[in-house]
Amino acid sequence: MSKETFNPTRFNKSKNPSFDEVLDVHLSRRKILKGGLGLGAMATFGAFGLAGCNSSSSTAVGSGDTPSATLNFNSIAGSKIDAVSVPEGYTAQILAPWGQPINATATAWQDDGSNDAVDQNNAMGMHHDGLHFFPLNDASTDGLLCVNHEYIDQNALHPTGTDADADGIRSSIDQVRKEIAAHGVSVIRIQLQDNGQWMMLDTDPLNRRYTGATVMDISGPLAHSSKLATPFSPDGSQARGTLNNCGNGYTPWGTYLTCEENWPGYFINTGTTTDEQDRIGLDTSGTTRYGWETLAGNAAERVDEFARFNVTPTGATAMDDYRNEANGHGYIVEIDPYTANSRAVKRTALGRFRHEGCTFGTLEVGKPIVFYSGHDSRFEYMYKFVSEKMWDAADADPTDRLAVGDKYMDQGTLYVAKFDADGVGHWLSLTLESATTAGGTLADSFAALEDIILNTAGAADLVGATPMDRPEWCAVDPITGSVYLTLTNNTRRDDTTGTNPANPRLNNKFGHVIRWDEGDAATDFSWDIFVFGSPADGDADTNLSGLGEFNQFASPDGLAFDKRGIMWIQTDNGADEVKNYTNDQMLAVVPSAIKDADGNADTINSENQGELRRFFVGPNGCEVTGFTISPDYTTMFVCVQHPSNWPYSTNAAEETPVGVDLRPRASVVAIRKNDGSALGV
Repeated sequence: MSKETFNPTRFNKSKNPSFDEVLDVHLSRRKILKGGLGLGAMATFGAFGLAGCNSSSSTAVGSGDTPSATLNFNSIAGSKIDAVSVPEGYTAQILAPWGQPINATATAWQDDGSNDAVDQNNAMGMHHDGLHFFPLNDASTDGLLCVNHEYIDQNALHPTGTDADADGIRSSIDQVRKEIAAHGVSVIRIQLQDNGQWMMLDTDPLNRRYTGATVMDISGPLAHSSKLATPFSPDGSQARGTLNNCGNGYTPWGTYLTCEENWPGYFINTGTTTDEQDRIGLDTSGTTRYGWETLAGNAAERVDEFARFNVTPTGATAMDDYRNEANGHGYIVEIDPYTANSRAVKRTALGRFRHEGCTFGTLEVGKPIVFYSGHDSRFEYMYKFVSEKMWDAADADPTDRLAVGDKYMDQGTLYVAKFDADGVGHWLSLTLESATTAGGTLADSFAALEDIILNTAGAADLVGATPMDRPEWCAVDPITGSVYLTLTNNTRRDDTTGTNPANPRLNNKFGHVIRWDEGDAATDFSWDIFVFGSPADGDADTNLSGLGEFNQFASPDGLAFDKRGIMWIQTDNGADEVKNYTNDQMLAVVPSAIKDADGNADTINSENQGELRRFFVGPNGCEVTGFTISPDYTTMFVCVQHPSNWPYSTNAAEETPVGVDLRPRASVVAIRKNDGSALGV
């Protein structure tokens, strides 16, 4: 989640139990884990691994398997310039920046911001975030890139900023339509040219946009629910648009997953709010984030395109207003990139909250598929969904990809994590039969499963989940099967809220990365903290992982593994102690190679911290977001979001000259080695 849009309001009022004085206990436990009781070595827990996509094999956690990759680049210094920085021997190319046309309908991007809503609807959206590369014909040089567009900068999007008055009231229909079109997802075809540069094929029939106004299908427990009925979709089968698309994922059957994250701020209810609206944090006064609803009733409005963002009940039934419009948002959205004009599907069974990423776990024939997703907000929770259907390897190459999504993502059980102090944890199911901390079941508070889904976080409160320090991206180690999660930061913990074993720092400005191994039962796991963010000069209570100048970081956010076992950590820096040294960055480490003297999984510490290396630094003002890599590992794609004065040229590493003021453009950056070989190694 971009710090530009993060809402710090705390909506979790559950007062779920915290732990006192856990930091010393936690550090003592880390020493015990290094002695042989850690991840992959706890006798009471079984283990599972992660096979690559389209594979039915699995690898046991802690089995002694070693990664196929060894980092072979020098960690680079921090940077504070209007350009990206990469290791020596690498190049960084600008690819598909905001506003670049993806078809013949849009006119070329204008550096004065004068492109209209039609242009934006047919061009790359704004503020790129999560992304994934889907090869065509198994090629590493030709494929489809799916790119999220999280939010907008109105001052950059329009020639002279927004038309809104002091009260947030809008007057320009085209401006608002352009803003809605700048959100969502782009699907574009890209090819590697003979000169080593990537190019978008801007007339390819597979190129398309999914925006804040695109009609999408609803699937899972809330499909055809009266709770989603609107004048636009009376049977509750459709929703309009996808908003605040931050983290992402993909599926073993070749589809893209985009995550609706900080979406509540797009809706307002100035009347009586519902429990789920209060819990998730819809606006209740003033205007919404961009004031789109203030154009409701305009003579040029089409099909209540603006009125729908005001969910205040005004009529006798849901057919008289848009009270249910927000209920169609807050989900994982599945897109089939390989099929032109295919309808996106909102997978409601995976829960409704501020999703940050969606990562699948073990692939093993005859076993369920697991998806992980964090709720990115302070004091929120980590979730997993376990499919009802068992994985069939034949589904890795289907003729109808979205039908396979129906099979694995519409029926199953949603769980929320509880981290205990002794290095073990439990997944708590969110069903009507689930026990609550009050002694009853969720059926005492919810009439049906669809009500639990609508208020996923409220149900998690009741069963006693562990409040976390902003759970963000999740990734699974392809070598060991261990699951890693970034916890960005939380400076709102105090003596009242307390800490807990998984989030042991009161003033956690720097964040940390936690990991776990699943147990034999779907409800059990063992866990540890892999690395703590910190400035290099932090004291002993701050620099718990012994970081140095060339790997100090704060606010870990984006997280991904490539299939060689390299983990890539991206930051959304919220701590001046590190921000004053470097812009947002991306670091690399091979966790399966980090072992103690007895060969057990180890954490980052002062003895091995050199294994964590800085690989990429973004330009001034930006956030480094998203990660994907070509199948041959020769090109890495990352996104640069909300830069302040960049890019100056197609060379992403060329610094903007002093005195040159640019209209900033978020962009995909394609990183390659000069010799064309596999990067990172």
